[in-house]
Amino acid sequence: MIKASRLRKSRRLQRLRRHGRIRKRVHGTASRPRLAVYRSLRNIEGQVIDDDRQHTLAGLSTLAPELRNAAPAEAGGKIAAARRAGKLLAARASERGITKVVFDRGGYRYHGRVKAFAEGAREGGLIF
Repeated sequence: MIKASRLRKSRRLQRLRRHGRIRKRVHGTASRPRLAVYRSLRNIEGQVIDDDRQHTLAGLSTLAPELRNAAPAEAGGKIAAARRAGKLLAARASERGITKVVFDRGGYRYHGRVKAFAEGAREGGLIF
């Protein structure tokens, strides 16, 4: 039987390998930066990154005060929070003149919170 710690470690390594394969093809530029997503067990965060300059143009997490203090009635769980985070990140990116991005799912399946984050970013005005 595999110990739980080894199983977690191998799952993390599998995700990092998938992310490496994705990053071979996905590259952000100044005109079309990369929207990178990171998902933990409780939170999700996204960054808009210019890989040429190695500079983060905009970033947001569900731990941000604007999202953390959401009314409980509108909370709706982690998927709804991911969608709101995507919308807010799109608003922050549009303030900086960013409309087109390349989506980097970070080795995660395009499913659940990652999908909700991407759909929220599209609703907020980002094109990818």
